[in-house]
Amino acid sequence: MSSSALPLFRFGIIADPQYAAIPPHAAMDRYYANSLAKVAEAIEIFNGEDLSFVMTLGDVIDRSFSSFDDIQPIYEKLRHEALFLLGNHDFSVSAGHRSEVATRLGMPSPYYSFCRHGWRFIVLDGNEVSTFAPPEGHPHRALAARMLAELEEKGASNAHRWNAALSDAQFAWLRDQITEAAKTGEKVIVMNHYPVHPPSEHGMWDSERIVALLASERNVVAYLNGHDHVGNYGKAGACHFVNFKGVVDTETENAFAIVEVHPDRLEIRGFGREESRTLAF
Repeated sequence: MSSSALPLFRFGIIADPQYAAIPPHAAMDRYYANSLAKVAEAIEIFNGEDLSFVMTLGDVIDRSFSSFDDIQPIYEKLRHEALFLLGNHDFSVSAGHRSEVATRLGMPSPYYSFCRHGWRFIVLDGNEVSTFAPPEGHPHRALAARMLAELEEKGASNAHRWNAALSDAQFAWLRDQITEAAKTGEKVIVMNHYPVHPPSEHGMWDSERIVALLASERNVVAYLNGHDHVGNYGKAGACHFVNFKGVVDTETENAFAIVEVHPDRLEIRGFGREESRTLAF
């Protein structure tokens, strides 16, 4: 086996378990309670592999803070590091619990970065400017209402309350992280709950500025997300945009992936409904 056939490292991806102890929504093909068994199945496969970490791309739960009590013990069986980012449904909890979600998931902060094997992973909080995540009365709520109204007026396909935007401060932080990574020779993978490319009804309200930034930076290899449960793929500049399929969809079929990082490509090994892809860079 040539050295190029061996990855530098691997990591696991789970998107949108959206677990809740509630009956299925048959019309949407969502089986909320079945996500416990599906996440357990994914973890069993992950435990048989040499992985640096496993990232869940948001919407760990569908609703109710107590749902975390059921699904988090499943993650404790993972022999690798379990990392999380925030999805819109993770805030479908009582107002008093909203500020506790990131801590409940063991996250260092709502958005953060980390390095593995000379690569930088930038983890965004796509819910920061939204009508549901900020505390009542927070300026980000008022800003979200204005942004949504403007998009609705334009007839934008992503003008939905279940989408959101980055604050200007977080966007500046993202840009600074990419710049710092370039200085240290690190390639970058960005992770977020929401898609930004190709344009869709599930996209971030400020998708355009995010795509423009990522497509213009040579060291940004990929942007990985969930939120749109049917999955999607696109490319802008040299950056690959991969939308992973939702675990919660279908009664029995699973969807998760292992990403193998090579010096010249990412190899995505899809399981269940998730597609396998080779992304050259």
